[in-house]
Amino acid sequence: MPTNTLNGRTFEVDAEGFLTRRDDWDEELAQDLAAFIGVELDEPHLAPLRFMREDSATTGVTPTLRRMQSVGGFTVKDLFALYPGKPAKKMAWLAGLPKPVGCV
Repeated sequence: MPTNTLNGRTFEVDAEGFLTRRDDWDEELAQDLAAFIGVELDEPHLAPLRFMREDSATTGVTPTLRRMQSVGGFTVKDLFALYPGKPAKKMAWLAGLPKPVGCV
């Protein structure tokens, strides 16, 4: 497995840079990863990441945008505003989860 080091912290990633060990993640790492891609994680940014981690702990899979809307109560429009471009992929990466299987 490849490893990455960010701010003195080393962690294993897959070929696309997603964390491979769920337990390596914490909000401090999320903050460091977000700064790396130019996102400042405030409470509105952290809420969907926390939901994703809780939901995936229960279901065993990374939630899609559709699930985040229907179960988490987040609007897709808001998620795109918080994480422009590919929000599901960015949020999964920041949340220390595998890349989601579907985009919606």
